[in-house]
Amino acid sequence: MSPTVEANAHVSAPVQAAYGYCEAVTGSQARNFAYGIRLLPTDKRQAMSALYAFSRRVDDIGDGTLPPEAKLVRLEETRALLGRIRAEEVEEDDTDPVAVALAHASRRFPIPLGGLDELIDGVLMDVRGQTYETWDDLKVYCRCVAGAIGRLSLGVFGTVNTAGPAAAEAERAAEYADTLGLALQLTNILRDVREDAGNGRTYLPAEDLAKFGCAEGFHGDRAPAGSDFPGLVHHEVRRARALFVEGYRLLPLLDRRSGACVAAMAGIYRRLLDRIEREPEAVLRGRVSLPPHEKAYVAVRGLSGLDARTISRQSSRRRA
Repeated sequence: MSPTVEANAHVSAPVQAAYGYCEAVTGSQARNFAYGIRLLPTDKRQAMSALYAFSRRVDDIGDGTLPPEAKLVRLEETRALLGRIRAEEVEEDDTDPVAVALAHASRRFPIPLGGLDELIDGVLMDVRGQTYETWDDLKVYCRCVAGAIGRLSLGVFGTVNTAGPAAAEAERAAEYADTLGLALQLTNILRDVREDAGNGRTYLPAEDLAKFGCAEGFHGDRAPAGSDFPGLVHHEVRRARALFVEGYRLLPLLDRRSGACVAAMAGIYRRLLDRIEREPEAVLRGRVSLPPHEKAYVAVRGLSGLDARTISRQSSRRRA
């Protein structure tokens, strides 16, 4: 996959302003995401900001205070807007900067906009209060809200030219992007256990909660009496780590700067996972985060290509 020739074409003032709005939204609302995409060249960074700003709009509808019926209407209106973008009906002077930026980005790059339909489907699950009995059930949700974002991002990143045995790996790039999205989302779910419970949402599979004595849910800064909350967390951490291992096979298939972006974002979440594993009950006391200097280290490591080279060597050994 590669961007169209329009990727380097002149960008008009209205489109530049629209991208500027999306980058401001990204910088203020998604620090980890913004930290990763700063490593990209301008056209890809702008496109990723447009994707984030549209996705954020969808998420904000789901997380907002409107009654469920109003949320359903707003989500369908957003889906209709996506249809206009797909049909190239959004003009550069449109009053919606997110629509202008995303429309331009989708002409620059082969972005599979259907992934944003999947995101809307996932947020509809939230609005309807869906719960998940098994990990297989939860995977459906995670693929909508995070795996789809991985595949959308791959449309911006593209893959490097590959030949020989590596060509088969390149064909699985979308699968790896999807799996990496699942890893990030499961990490998010662990990090936000208390916040989600406060909003009346439970994402962890019911069978896992029951297995570790947490079926009654989380209602404060302490685990349910008699439960094995650390055991639950460690169980989900192992699941997330396996997803990261598989999803990281995407890195050698990307160009250096795209790979650095993905490695930085994924690296931040892997380190969050490390912290959660070391102190499981910290997620019940507040949001676990990384200090800026640690994020900077992860970014430098990603930019160096160290993670990509490591995964590439491992993949070569598997093929040998």
